[in-house]
Amino acid sequence: MDKTKVLFVCQGNICRSPSAEAVFNGLIKKAGIGKHYEVDSAGTSAYHVGEQADRRMQSHAKRRNYNLTSISRQFDPHTDFDYFDYIIGMDDYNMHSLKNTARNGDDLNKLYKMTDFSSDGRYDEVPDPYYGGADGFELVLDLLEDACEGLLRKIS
Repeated sequence: MDKTKVLFVCQGNICRSPSAEAVFNGLIKKAGIGKHYEVDSAGTSAYHVGEQADRRMQSHAKRRNYNLTSISRQFDPHTDFDYFDYIIGMDDYNMHSLKNTARNGDDLNKLYKMTDFSSDGRYDEVPDPYYGGADGFELVLDLLEDACEGLLRKIS
């Protein structure tokens, strides 16, 4: 049986997208369906390639029992569009970047914004917490927990 492959994308791949990867992995593990999914994350820029997730994001995630283990990499349109079934951007900037690298309609049909799966409706993007304080990291995790549950409902 083929796995459903999900890629989360933000700008630098050190805060939002590795957190989305960890949250989604936590959900599918808890549901006992992890073997049916492959989950990864990437960034639209190469700013942090090879780095671990931001230590502040790791700290906030750890308090919620999420372990951010991924190493930052840049989105590769030549391989990622072919490999992944769902490519999910965190904000309008990321979505614009992803759409600009799409080669065709099939690529475009794989693109979603994270908040497309939110039940809350108060946010239309997952904001970048990098230059903010602790509240920003907590908000990101709140939004990702909600949206990842919605995503799992959609693709299960």
